[in-house]
Amino acid sequence: MTASSELKNTPSGASDMAHIVLTFDDNKFAGALYGPFDENLARIEQKLGVDIHSKGNQIAIKGEPVAAEQARRTLDYLYALVQGGTELNTAEVDGAVRLSLAAEDQLSLPTLESRGKLAAAQISTRKRTVYARSANQDAYMRALERSELVFGIGPAGTGKTFLAVAYAAMLLERGMVDRIVLSRPAVEAGERLGFLPGDMREKVDPYLRPLYDALYDMIPADKVERALAADVIEVAPLAFMRGRTLGNAVVILDEAQNTTPMQMKMFLTRLGENGRMIVTGDPSQIDLPPNTKSGLIEALRILKDVPGIVTVRFNEKDVVRHPLVAAIVEAYDRSSGTPAPRPEEDG
Repeated sequence: MTASSELKNTPSGASDMAHIVLTFDDNKFAGALYGPFDENLARIEQKLGVDIHSKGNQIAIKGEPVAAEQARRTLDYLYALVQGGTELNTAEVDGAVRLSLAAEDQLSLPTLESRGKLAAAQISTRKRTVYARSANQDAYMRALERSELVFGIGPAGTGKTFLAVAYAAMLLERGMVDRIVLSRPAVEAGERLGFLPGDMREKVDPYLRPLYDALYDMIPADKVERALAADVIEVAPLAFMRGRTLGNAVVILDEAQNTTPMQMKMFLTRLGENGRMIVTGDPSQIDLPPNTKSGLIEALRILKDVPGIVTVRFNEKDVVRHPLVAAIVEAYDRSSGTPAPRPEEDG
């Protein structure tokens, strides 16, 4: 793709407006970029407050200079996704816009290239490639690459659990680890699983369903079932992990806000050689009994200065589910007086 731009002045008293023309080198990919009835272009217009007009393989962008440049970056990035075989949907378009908005002032975004192109972090398996859809997702995915212990903290819908499982699936598929261990505390702090019917997997399946869903997204269902049968993918209730050392494995603890401090310490000390741990949770959704401390909050406080541990904090701007989910999260935060977590990476 080639692109040219020029700045035109509007009548005196009005702000300068940018006029950017993009020319795409493949009509088929350009059509996929535009979407049915140009719906992707319309969504970018709405999000960024610019005017976009398409004609054949050319797009003209008009708007305030900063917004027009954000639209250019967004379209350039989405076109590259289409060329790579990605089928665009609303979530992909919204994610590209978020990355473009963050690129203006996000010094921690390592994916902004000097020539002004966006290149989001990605996780790839044979079944699917997942791209970061926000600056904090990008930071999180890169933290998973470089750190053996990563905390992903934030509200529902930010992708923290899905990306953790996707990364684990990628390492398993590439032979970089021998197994994946999935753990999640039961709703009751005491984890009285013995009262539930069935074997151990059947007892904890309802609690681990989000982790399974992510696995099936990244690995064919038949391979997941074989891996579960062979304990290559293992379900390990938190209460049953005491005394183990987990080497050559990716160990994921989800809903970590519902651990006690003792449980969290026990879990974190299971890390073995060539092991990786990913801890995800939402401190605003603690289901522990009253006056019981959250192991996640304690761990974040105690371990904040320990080298090699990275904490990535998501907020409502990172929610990648239905747009109403972000609005709901923000509304509840306002109602409770709890400020949204700052978009940052610690470690």
